[in-house]
Amino acid sequence: MPPFDDWNIIDEEEEEELQDASFFEGKRDAILFCIDCSESMHELRDDPNYEDVKTSHLFAALEAAMQIQKKKVIVGPNDSAGIVLFNTTHSSEAKNHATEIKKNSFVYQPISPISAPTIQELIRLLDAAREDPELLRSTFPPLTGKKMPMGDVFTSCNWVLRDGAPKTASKRVFLITDDDNPHPGSKQLLTSARTTLLDLTQSGAQVEPFFIATPKKPFDSSKFYSSVLLPNFLNDDEDEDAGVLPESISITRIDDLLSQMRFHEMPKRAIFGIPFQLADGFVIGVKGYGLVTEQKKGAYKYFVDLGDRMEVANSRTVYLDEDHQAEIDKNKIVYGMSLGAPAAEDVSDEEGEGADTVCRTVPLGKRPFYTADEIRSFRTLDLEPGIKLLGFKDRKELVFEDNVKHSVFIHPDELKYSGSKRTFTALLKKMIEKKKFGLVLTLTRRNAAPVFCAMLPQAESGEEGEWKEPAGFHLIPLPFADDIRAAPLEEAFRAPDEVKDAARAWIDKLCVKNGAYPPDSYPNPALAYHNAQLQASAFREEFDLEAFEDLTRPKYDMIHKRAGNLMKEWKKALVNDESASAVVVTTGSKRKADVSVDEAEIRSKHEAGALDKLRVDQLKEFLKSKSQPVSGKKADLVERVGDWLDSH
Repeated sequence: MPPFDDWNIIDEEEEEELQDASFFEGKRDAILFCIDCSESMHELRDDPNYEDVKTSHLFAALEAAMQIQKKKVIVGPNDSAGIVLFNTTHSSEAKNHATEIKKNSFVYQPISPISAPTIQELIRLLDAAREDPELLRSTFPPLTGKKMPMGDVFTSCNWVLRDGAPKTASKRVFLITDDDNPHPGSKQLLTSARTTLLDLTQSGAQVEPFFIATPKKPFDSSKFYSSVLLPNFLNDDEDEDAGVLPESISITRIDDLLSQMRFHEMPKRAIFGIPFQLADGFVIGVKGYGLVTEQKKGAYKYFVDLGDRMEVANSRTVYLDEDHQAEIDKNKIVYGMSLGAPAAEDVSDEEGEGADTVCRTVPLGKRPFYTADEIRSFRTLDLEPGIKLLGFKDRKELVFEDNVKHSVFIHPDELKYSGSKRTFTALLKKMIEKKKFGLVLTLTRRNAAPVFCAMLPQAESGEEGEWKEPAGFHLIPLPFADDIRAAPLEEAFRAPDEVKDAARAWIDKLCVKNGAYPPDSYPNPALAYHNAQLQASAFREEFDLEAFEDLTRPKYDMIHKRAGNLMKEWKKALVNDESASAVVVTTGSKRKADVSVDEAEIRSKHEAGALDKLRVDQLKEFLKSKSQPVSGKKADLVERVGDWLDSH
């Protein structure tokens, strides 16, 4: 029988059930790096990080692919990756690939699970290319005089993904090139490229372009790619310019290639896909995305040492009847809750009568118990997953205190309900225009509890060349009356104006740049330190502690240089302020005495024959920590502690 206190918690597979199953086949991700090997990508340039060293766009692209794969060894060991090079005369026959791989494309790394040996092979190639800048040109000779049709490039990518990653939850192609017009004046090749790209996207793959631009050779996506890589193939808004790609995909500095890839590295997986009911009979489809999710360390596995080998130990949950020490069928378990004092007797056999009916008869003085289906019904109120619009309110009525949990960002799902994007966009524009937010009833999955949410509209924003905030709605869970707590505000001593002015002087000197904290600039140092050590271990490298940089660590030298003297003046003002040393006398419960005693201290007293100097509660606390009896007088406790110390 489950504990009464946990009656409303059902530990079942359905607990994490997600509705849009087609998008959640697993947490695996497959990335295919599709890199241009044309003459301009091979062109040697001065390395911005090293003196007297030559590099190329192809080298930078391969190095970025290597860095992404090295990171995935730790954070995504179940993911897959591969590398395809196009516009090269190197043949793919050496890799024994299917004949569907088009001519002038070479599969350097077929799609396969992330592995250290494969990455080390790429590292050795890059190390050799750093010593001999012409190595990449000789290894992957560029195609001269013509360009490989982009339609053939997308076809090759499609076959590589089909061969190596047929069951992955998300398949993506990172397209890296510096040629903004591979087929000038050829509408046939443009149409072919768009058709084959549509085939690629319909197979479940998504193309994310990384266009390399230089001051001498800017990248104009309107020449070719705006007509091929449309932002959204489901775009049916007549008033939108469908031939314009986001500016954020164009990389003006080759140094930014890796940072842009890391930004796009994590796949954008929907956490739910549910209907959105605007009125009776008026429904559209939406998907929900978590914009902020805590990145945690990977889960540890348990291993068993069998002497000659190590085996993974798998765990499973078993429910036991304590009286008979027999395994219980999970389907026979019922749930109960605490209702005041527990009953004096166990549940009698009569309680089981009527278990199959809606109303179960409970004898007087006995606890009511419920099945898992009944508990789920209580939790969901028999509602189906979905969002129901209840009405609108002015933006000013949504206060900061209402935001008690992470919001979820929703976007239209055209595949579920045709016309969802058009309706969604119209509602978004009108709510932004009238400065309203929506009040909705939300149930995101079958085993969740319905909550009221504020549906806050967000317009697309962002400067040219920077990351743009997408247009959509934020679902902000609102608190119930039971969730609101009053803050215990107490009047305290107030500092005089002289002390405030002294504090304000050094605080103004230490203000954050631009007045805001940019979270995308500060990775979690504990997580980065952990991953750096695991990565060094995976590649048989020595972990360099001095090379590790914690970007969140304050620059103390700069702080003291800018505000050190002002801080000293403030401290002097505090010393001279009488209210700073005043103590507020408060009444309250008596603080419990600290009974914890260090084992080393107890052992030293035992060796000195001074165990009787300890208090009774300290002796009992020590015995309790060692799973020893705590009954008897003080002399008995002293003797028991001494016996335990002698035997240990």
